[in-house]
Amino acid sequence: MGTCSDIFFGEVIGTAVLILLGGGVCAAVTFKKSKAFNAGWVAIAFGWGFAVLTAVYMVGGLSGAHLNPAVTTALALTGSMSLGEFLAFISGQMLGAFIGAVLVYVAYYGQFMSHLTTDREVLGGPGTKDGEAPASGPGPVLGVFSTAPEIRKPWQNLATEIIATAVLILAVLTQGLNADGDGLGILGGLITALVVVSIGFSLGGPTGYAVNPARDLGPRIAHAVLPMPNKGSSDWSYAWIPVVGPLLGALLASGIYELAFHP
Repeated sequence: MGTCSDIFFGEVIGTAVLILLGGGVCAAVTFKKSKAFNAGWVAIAFGWGFAVLTAVYMVGGLSGAHLNPAVTTALALTGSMSLGEFLAFISGQMLGAFIGAVLVYVAYYGQFMSHLTTDREVLGGPGTKDGEAPASGPGPVLGVFSTAPEIRKPWQNLATEIIATAVLILAVLTQGLNADGDGLGILGGLITALVVVSIGFSLGGPTGYAVNPARDLGPRIAHAVLPMPNKGSSDWSYAWIPVVGPLLGALLASGIYELAFHP
């Protein structure tokens, strides 16, 4: 692990790339004036997995590529990490997630503006004038930035995020336990990316699988502050679930690891 400066800048760059490519695939699938429009959940699951793969290999040598406060929390609980290092990880991840969301906005600016000002069918449905957002509720493009449940049941939504994140964190913590040497090395990034794809297919349906507080909160803040017409609500009433759920999932996974797997 490098210095706190290395950690901070590595996490900023890595998390920004993660959100740029992950949020980018959500934008590509969402907007009608995109060549990937309506490509579906398979594209999204693989897109996020490849985003993880790219970011991990890009900055792994600089910061260790946590890219996720849940990962950082779990590693802090099961290993040794100074407070300065912990804060460098978390602050870098949050800033990087915000920057990545802004880059998605820039890359798809024309699509955002067209979608928000001309698409009556997507924006409001029957009884809504062209270019108007719904009077309340999540904004019409929030899904490009952050997650939202298909069925809004807070206890279920929270449980889904806890379970999905626990799977991810256990996969990270147990890497290399059955391998010769100290770990899986360069293969670790590939395995983590494939786990993210698996979680997307298996557990992503109910909530959109945030499994990463920075991944959801940073882009949600970007949605709230970026200038977009008729963007509607950023759904702050739900925002605590993709933050608290992954952190609780990290605590659960850390406990299981210490009890069952720790050498």
